[in-house]
Amino acid sequence: MNIKIPELSLVILIGASGSGKSTFAQKHFKRTEILSSDFFRGMVSDDENNQSASGAAFEVLYFVAAKRLAAGKLTVIDATNVQKEGREKLLKLAREYHCLPVAIVFHLPEKVCHAHNQTRTDRNLPAHVIRRQTQQLRRSLKGLKREGFRYIYKFSSVEELQAVQIKRERLWTDKKEETGPFDIIGDIHGCFDELKELLGKLGYQMTGDGCQAHHPEGRKAIFLGDLVDRGPDTPAVLRLVMNMVRAGNAYCVPGNHDMKLLRKLNGHNVQVRHGLEMTLQQMEHEPPEWIEEVRQFLDGLVSHYVLDRGKLVVAHAGLKESLQGRASGRVREFALYGETTGEVDEYGLPVRYHWSEEYRGRAMVVYGHTPVREPVWINGTLNIDTGCVFGGKLTALRYPEKEVVSVPAKQVYVEPARPLIAEENFSTSQDADLVLDIQDILEQRISTRLLQKPVKIEQENAMAALEAMSRFVVDPKWLIYLPPTMSPTETSQEPGLLEHPREAFAYYREQGVPRVICEEKHMGSRAIVVVCRDAEVARKRFGIEDGGWGICYTRTGRRFFHDQNMEQVLLQRLRLAMDKAGFWEKFETGWACFDCELMPWSAKAQELLQQQYAAVGFAATRALSETVSLLERAKANGREVGQLYTRYLQRQEQSMRFVDAYRRYCWTVESADDLKLAPFHLLATEGKAHIDRDHDWHMENIRQICACDSEILLATRYQVIDVHDPASVEQGIRWWQEMTESGGEGMVVKPLTFITRGERGLIQPALKCRGREYLRIIYGPEYTTEENLTRLRARGLRKKRSLAVREFALGLEALERFVAGEPLRRVHQCCFGVLALESEPVDPRL
Repeated sequence: MNIKIPELSLVILIGASGSGKSTFAQKHFKRTEILSSDFFRGMVSDDENNQSASGAAFEVLYFVAAKRLAAGKLTVIDATNVQKEGREKLLKLAREYHCLPVAIVFHLPEKVCHAHNQTRTDRNLPAHVIRRQTQQLRRSLKGLKREGFRYIYKFSSVEELQAVQIKRERLWTDKKEETGPFDIIGDIHGCFDELKELLGKLGYQMTGDGCQAHHPEGRKAIFLGDLVDRGPDTPAVLRLVMNMVRAGNAYCVPGNHDMKLLRKLNGHNVQVRHGLEMTLQQMEHEPPEWIEEVRQFLDGLVSHYVLDRGKLVVAHAGLKESLQGRASGRVREFALYGETTGEVDEYGLPVRYHWSEEYRGRAMVVYGHTPVREPVWINGTLNIDTGCVFGGKLTALRYPEKEVVSVPAKQVYVEPARPLIAEENFSTSQDADLVLDIQDILEQRISTRLLQKPVKIEQENAMAALEAMSRFVVDPKWLIYLPPTMSPTETSQEPGLLEHPREAFAYYREQGVPRVICEEKHMGSRAIVVVCRDAEVARKRFGIEDGGWGICYTRTGRRFFHDQNMEQVLLQRLRLAMDKAGFWEKFETGWACFDCELMPWSAKAQELLQQQYAAVGFAATRALSETVSLLERAKANGREVGQLYTRYLQRQEQSMRFVDAYRRYCWTVESADDLKLAPFHLLATEGKAHIDRDHDWHMENIRQICACDSEILLATRYQVIDVHDPASVEQGIRWWQEMTESGGEGMVVKPLTFITRGERGLIQPALKCRGREYLRIIYGPEYTTEENLTRLRARGLRKKRSLAVREFALGLEALERFVAGEPLRRVHQCCFGVLALESEPVDPRL
């Protein structure tokens, strides 16, 4: 005997002790799927036969069952379950988690149960207990369907049980194997001419006088319901949709208007209004057999579909994550009507609860039901009911392209009871997308495409990031990326040096990287620049309404400039250079995001310079100058101070070198003309994060922009080095020496490819190799003395390098989520992660 069980269900085994429930469960279900009352008695009392522990055991059993059902896992309850009260608790769980309840009844003769029980060495129940359980089971049999069981299977003999084969069936809503491409079409409401025009615009070929359509490339249409009512030709719409579904060219989910028509066709007493009267009038001339086809078609529609491996959900009114892929009356009701507050508005219509504003699901949800002027993206959901029957548009979404296609209504067929909801159509997000809910970050693990395991965020680091995100960062609509920290090279053993390029080249050679790019390291401040072609792009793409069209922010997400006029002048110069370079046309974009260095260092670090570096430099040179002067007079007077004098003379020289080092990177900034912006990564443009391009490509495209305004834009110098070629390696070392000896900070060494993996996963995206004199700023004036160098060479880099890889992965994940049109809160989740990792305790000098 074959029995069918839904893949997501709560299977309740019902039978007296000794009826074979446990043996049956172990034969047909996974060990992890079975929740046995005996097991939980043992768990709470160390004795599976301790009936006094049953109360506590079932508390734990219900808790575990709830967690499994919430996770969408089939769950089997192995207990006697012969009492209605016990089954009621389990059925309540099934309803709560929208799972189909299945009863498998072991209605074996009492003598068989008693015989089986006598063979058990771990338990020997009295005969009257089994008799009572058998009687309770017999009284329960007729009422199981009324209790709410959707599937009931009864076995009356051991032979029947042994012959059973269980087949697990997908729910009707499960179309995960269907990966598309799809064309998802919003509420039609009898607008047949607009439907034909839209299908034609989508590339479908019409046949049979408009009664059939198919796409030559195999795309499938998905109709979001409300095919009927209000419009001029409901029968033609039904014919076309029914034929497309029948031919396998389309799917259809029901709308509330469709279900009202079904109830009417089934003979129920419904109120004939809201357009149903027009549908019935149009169907008066249709043959009865066709009307019966319509009835059967509507009766067979499924509440919603889960498609493309769970990445896409379609439902007439949308669907919360907890209801997706599940089956219950509540699921169907939500899919048809959405969620209402129970109130009515001034037009007498239900006030709807905006479930999409709190949606946090992984699946994209496309729906209709509530007419809007323009398609509305909110938190990864899209409403494409654009009110065609009310004179708006008939809209489709091409999936996976996420391209919205619309055709205008031929006329206003019906005046809407209330005006269409007027919400701006940002291509990425609405205001609800901006809110990074506390639950989004309390998970403490952020998945990225680059790393094989989630990035873990410690709670104490999360608190620091939460403070920064909530108080200090720029307008979150601009915050699409934060850059990673960068590790230095391994410590050099070269005399008098702490860092040297040879170690960087050796690291990448050992990691299997054949070529690296060496980029001049500018002594400025890290800056992320987002620039739009005009204010309209900023409004549509970023939701910026105040007329701004770009921003410059720091690596911790704070606004770079206090003087926003200076920022706007800088951005204007960059934008004009991009205009001259033909950037917008070349990349088919209206915006771009750059990773840059902004100079001078003093433009951002003025307070740090005054309070720390200048104070140290002044105190050291002043004090040491007087000390050396005193020692010189002592020496002139014949005192034996030669060794002491030499030491302090050296310290004085080192202090002067310290002052010269930081002064080299500072100059007065009175206007934007005094700034230098050196972009080195073209991070993203519309629809593309440029992480698949090598660094040479980034440098060349940026060089073309910088050439259009070399007064304020600085093209970074670079060299490509073959780490396996000794001559090439020596060339890179000489270049570094020339730069650092002439006052440069040093260079950054990166694999030529943007993302590189080694045997152990993602390798360092970049290593900085700083010059001897620049490091004097970092480690202090006297760091080059041998005893200090010996101590500093013991510095550890493991934690810094771990941070660099994790922050790199999070930053690129943020970019990819943004260009893919994911909710901005998902982008901010990654930015939050970078800020949290930045608060980990690491030597700041590294």
